[in-house]
Amino acid sequence: MNHTGSGEEYRPGSEILVEKTQARSLPLLAITRMGDHAFERSHHSSHGRVSFQEARAEGRAVQVFDEGKIVMRLPMPRGPVSGALFERLTRPPHRFDLPPVPAGKSSLENEDLQLALFVCYELHYQGFDEVDEGWEWDPSLLAARQILERRLEDDLTQAVSHPFPVPSARPLLTLPMRMRRTLVDLVSAADDGSCLATFLEKKADLEQFREFVTHRSIYHLKEGDPHTWAIPRLRGRAKAALVEIQADEYGGGRLERMHSELFRATMRALDLDDSYGAYLDRVPAITLALSNVMSLFGLHRRHRGALLGHLAAFEMTSSIPNRRYSRGLRRLGGDAAARRFYDEHVRADAVHEQIAAHDMCGGFAASHPALSGDVLYGAACALALDRLFAEHVLRRWTHGATSLREADLMVGSR
Repeated sequence: MNHTGSGEEYRPGSEILVEKTQARSLPLLAITRMGDHAFERSHHSSHGRVSFQEARAEGRAVQVFDEGKIVMRLPMPRGPVSGALFERLTRPPHRFDLPPVPAGKSSLENEDLQLALFVCYELHYQGFDEVDEGWEWDPSLLAARQILERRLEDDLTQAVSHPFPVPSARPLLTLPMRMRRTLVDLVSAADDGSCLATFLEKKADLEQFREFVTHRSIYHLKEGDPHTWAIPRLRGRAKAALVEIQADEYGGGRLERMHSELFRATMRALDLDDSYGAYLDRVPAITLALSNVMSLFGLHRRHRGALLGHLAAFEMTSSIPNRRYSRGLRRLGGDAAARRFYDEHVRADAVHEQIAAHDMCGGFAASHPALSGDVLYGAACALALDRLFAEHVLRRWTHGATSLREADLMVGSR
């Protein structure tokens, strides 16, 4: 049970103490247990009495903080599919059928479908407070998730050609060397979002930088987790290489050095809420798609090659953009602690890209030559989605609009 600050059990409809963020890009209503375990979530906040339903009606994410436990609640639905799904998930596991998935524009831009799929996947990560953990492997939910995944996979193949050819033989080059060379060529030919990184370095104002960090929080607060699914599915050289990379992502076993923790420090420096999933209601479909594709590749063994290629593309396009992000944040007044997340990636990913391309992907290709094309496909998906994300953000900013979803969007908007 959740409790209010007075020690009373929290029930829907009861009055609860909330912390309401005043900054316009900070929609979180953090329900806070008072007493020894109270949390201070923002420097720009005030307290007032509202009901849980009133908080949700405002279209804002709600989290309960109870004795140090962060409780993430289901986001607001964005259409008939997510609406029907979330209503089912608030009950005990039972058989159900997903409403028909509408045809039309790419699911990469469909708010309803991306959110529904994200919530399905999140049950394999931290879950949601009001969702029974028995739903994680419930056959009906897996069947519904499969429908959403098939739509996503179909739309990915429209955005990215597949299958890629196996790297052609080159004199004096081993298969790992050929894989690395092909990945380098693929990354070099792609528009990797460098325009966005340059804008953040030289032109972005503080509010725009905070928006960018808000987008990235959806992944960076669980950084490393989707790619870690691949570890038990690998052997030999590729497995050792992935473990080396992931060990750095998790700070070598030191909490304060975990990349997700470093990102939390950046968020706090920008007066953003650093709790897990705080901005789920604010990010658009393309931001959710970035995470969903990682989970799609990570949760299916058949996509293990694509997952490695995805990670390799991440690492190979990280150092230079993160250097620009750090410079941009310094220009806006960010101190060394605020910039440490970006500075750490400049250093670490310069090494990781070599390990990922040659040892991890090359080693995997040497053991599974028939899956070399999957590796390149995964890399191409990462690059294509990063380009679509950068285009969305820059297009909105060019027109003087926020790149986030407006806080007052109502249920059913798509």
